[in-house]
Amino acid sequence: MHALALFTFGLGVAFFMKSQEIMIVIASLLLGTLIGEIIDIEKRLESLGNSLQSKVKGVGGSFSEGFVTASLLFCVGSMAIMGSLQSGLSANHEVLYAKAVMDLVAALIFAAAMGLGVAMSAVPVLIYEGSLSLLASVASPYLSNAVVDEMTAVGGVLLMGLALSILEIKKIRVGNMIPGIFLPIIIMLFMK
Repeated sequence: MHALALFTFGLGVAFFMKSQEIMIVIASLLLGTLIGEIIDIEKRLESLGNSLQSKVKGVGGSFSEGFVTASLLFCVGSMAIMGSLQSGLSANHEVLYAKAVMDLVAALIFAAAMGLGVAMSAVPVLIYEGSLSLLASVASPYLSNAVVDEMTAVGGVLLMGLALSILEIKKIRVGNMIPGIFLPIIIMLFMK
């Protein structure tokens, strides 16, 4: 897992280097984090996961528990959102490929403990990530290359933060920073 986390960090650096306007990246990260902290995206996602998990325990059976646990684990991360957006906006699938390898390792571990339900989580993951990617690809023609580059750079910083969390160097609430990915669209409108 450490090798994949280091790869994720390197990918984040490469994405960050696409920026032509560092101040847009900084402003997007600051404002996006402020919005995310006010909304407390990470806490809400965690609460959703805990709520669904408690309902599954009431149903009983490791199939349901494995299905819900794996679905949440694979869908509720910032890497799923960033990877899907990157895939749809610029046809760059590197983040999703790295995520797929990490998910495979986690799925094998969970499947050993929870059974077939873990494998079935592939369906909601496909729908979720596919929908985000499709929406991003539909929006892509309306966004300039400069906007996509700045969105990519913000996503790169988030990937670096995610890698630091995976490596347990520093727990960074990357989920609360996700709104920053979309802010270059608005900020660059005012720069024209």
